[in-house]
Amino acid sequence: MGRYFGTDGFRGEANVDLTADHAYKIGRFLGCYFGELKKQNGRNEKARILIGKDTRRSSYMFEYSLVAGLCASGADAYLLHVTTTPSVSYLTKLDGFDCGIMISASHNPFYDNGIKLLNGNGEKADESLTDLVEGYLDGVYPNEIPFATGENIGKTVDYISGRNRYIGYLISLGVHSFRGLKIGLDCANGSAWSIAKAVFDALGAQTFVINAQPDGLNINVNAGSTHIEGLRRFVTENSLDIGFAYDGDADRCLAVDEKGNVLSGDHILYICGKYLKEKGELESNTVVTTVMSNIGLYKAFDRLGIGYVKTAVGDRFVYEYMRENGNCLGGEESGHIIFSKYASTGDGILTSLKLTEVMLSLRKKASALSEGLAIFPQKLVNVRVGSKSAVMNNPEVKKAIADAENELGINGRILVRESGTEPVIRVMVEAQSDEICNRLTEKVVSVIKKKGYCV
Repeated sequence: MGRYFGTDGFRGEANVDLTADHAYKIGRFLGCYFGELKKQNGRNEKARILIGKDTRRSSYMFEYSLVAGLCASGADAYLLHVTTTPSVSYLTKLDGFDCGIMISASHNPFYDNGIKLLNGNGEKADESLTDLVEGYLDGVYPNEIPFATGENIGKTVDYISGRNRYIGYLISLGVHSFRGLKIGLDCANGSAWSIAKAVFDALGAQTFVINAQPDGLNINVNAGSTHIEGLRRFVTENSLDIGFAYDGDADRCLAVDEKGNVLSGDHILYICGKYLKEKGELESNTVVTTVMSNIGLYKAFDRLGIGYVKTAVGDRFVYEYMRENGNCLGGEESGHIIFSKYASTGDGILTSLKLTEVMLSLRKKASALSEGLAIFPQKLVNVRVGSKSAVMNNPEVKKAIADAENELGINGRILVRESGTEPVIRVMVEAQSDEICNRLTEKVVSVIKKKGYCV
């Protein structure tokens, strides 16, 4: 990870950590960089960059700043307006754009924002590009970037038609009619608000929606995949068959069964992995997870004879492993689920469609899909600190972690890691009881606090 770009783009508080000036400079660099690449490949044409954004108020400011920078460097900017991260990924590849940009801070509060970069294949941009961008932001990029003049100045293109084609693509993936199903959607007042209902309605579902009135300030506020209690009530009170909750940019999805039980990303990986194996379609008989997945998932996979691997946290790392090893299913406990046959990034709406497909194919209620999976109790505490590296290298913190590992043995685990997007240390314990989880988590957190690292 660099100074600005973490595991999921350049993210921070709008006009504090991430400013309009940053966005303008990123646009200036990308417009020049991809324009030069085209010239080197003998193509005398402008770079084409696709931009989408979520519903937070600052997204408009960053969109206009990026567009100004891109056009000033001679690139053409195509605007999807409010849309999802996976739609930008899909269309960047489908329509041959040089680069895709998504303006979003995902599940973070409205006052944060972020800039995610995607390569021409719709995949998260690798560090070779983000390192160059960071060099330009810090003034150490070796070449001066000239301003385009005359006919070489870039233009903006309204590309909302692309978003409609993405909706059509999702609808085309429906292998069953959803007629007769009562489905709830929590759109988090974010990117899914104008897309998800249209897809489920087209497939025949009776669709019920909450948190689909974005005002620029209410994205993720007591809504969506990070606040799923609202959807739980909504599903049970309205006797729905299943409910789906998205995050701000709709690249993740969690579900709620008809009884109000939450189906996490691990539940979804189990359900879809088991289903694909039974159909003979689970490539390499392996599901790709991250180190955050629950021990219970692995024990269930062992019983089913399904293999698994663990990557670093971030759907970027999950996809990279899947691409290199030919896997078809992977994801995170938080709800980033990747079906590589259909997408190169987590896609919350796609995930909800595939889970509904399993329900209909097996003719089971949502609550029956996860039978055979027993999730271990888990406690996760996020500790804001001044220096993540100082915490991770402190001998007393290391000892507290080692002591917890020794106590847990094979009946649990502890994971302490740096957040890739925030100044946070995440302390997670899984064990056979909530009491053990709470006690060991507090033990490690108390050492971090005692050493004066918290802010």
